[in-house]
Amino acid sequence: MTSTNNQFYFNIKRAMKKSSINYFCAILVASVLFNACTSDNKEQQTKPVAQDSTTVFILQKQEVNKKFSFPSELTPLERAEIFAKVSGYIKTVKVDIGDKVQQGQVLAIIEAPEMLSNYAQASADVQFANSKYIASLDAFTRIENAAKVNGTVATGELEKSRNQMLADKAAHEAAKAKLNAYAQLKDYLTIRSPFSGIIVQRNADIGTLVGTANNKPILVIENTATLRLKVPVQEAYTTAIPDSSFISFTVDAQPDKKYFAKLSRKTGAINKDNRTETWEFIYNNSKQELKSGMYANATMKLGRSGTSFVVAPSAIATTLEKRFVIRLKNGKTEWIDVRNGMNTGDKIEIFGNLNEGDTLLLKATDEIKEGTKLIGKIKK
Repeated sequence: MTSTNNQFYFNIKRAMKKSSINYFCAILVASVLFNACTSDNKEQQTKPVAQDSTTVFILQKQEVNKKFSFPSELTPLERAEIFAKVSGYIKTVKVDIGDKVQQGQVLAIIEAPEMLSNYAQASADVQFANSKYIASLDAFTRIENAAKVNGTVATGELEKSRNQMLADKAAHEAAKAKLNAYAQLKDYLTIRSPFSGIIVQRNADIGTLVGTANNKPILVIENTATLRLKVPVQEAYTTAIPDSSFISFTVDAQPDKKYFAKLSRKTGAINKDNRTETWEFIYNNSKQELKSGMYANATMKLGRSGTSFVVAPSAIATTLEKRFVIRLKNGKTEWIDVRNGMNTGDKIEIFGNLNEGDTLLLKATDEIKEGTKLIGKIKK
């Protein structure tokens, strides 16, 4: 009984010893884990928060020039629509479409019987008025001489003769003026070419009524020995300087051949409809190789007289309200309003409150707000 009891107590004591060891181990493991977690938390608390980085570049001034293509049109140096200045009928037309004519050459003749009748009457009126004036002038001269010699002519009679002579003189002058007017109209019956050129339209034949308000021009003549090349230059490029006074162009009729025209003048104003200024070039077409009305593709190299800021298109952000670049200054972003200048293809000229050496974001977007802290990485 005693031996059995002792063994029982010994087993209990050994079990309690094992339990204490396990308990101690559990406490030790928990302590280690707690210290490890505490250490991790301390490291996380002391580790600095990393800022976002972005690619930037340093703004520098550069020469700006590019070869541009402009759709353009060839027009004649001179163009005239020939209308009748008197009412009548076409008596004869001496030219046709495609005919070359010289300045002053007769193109057509108009028949106007009523106007010719008026001219004949005006001519007769001049002769009658002239005869009457000569007679009254002779009478006044005789009376005036008599009055000077013997003084027998009454003052009233001399004055009456003077007045009659002056009236007849005025009537004579009026008749001559009327005749001159009809003579000018008579000259209009013969239509002559105002300059040397080519007939490009004919809208009347023999017997056609002309000289009324709704008539088309009888003929259209163009001087195509010299052609104008009209080039619409976009507003942003109108202050740029061409590298030459000549422009090269091609036409669809001969796409492999290059032609050259010389700068003649600029309109000096912007067309409000398409925001362009027309630059006019002159082409010597004495060989009649090209035709008026042809469309041409003109090529011209334009540049600035000095240097400008140019950036990649991605550096410019656009919203409904503004266009801007993003400058990085003292680690914070700033929006800088800009306006575009010349587009050279891979770069765009910009104008704004910028300075050489500014740091700009390569990729600007309105999602990057002003005051955002960023670290810039220079693009290599």
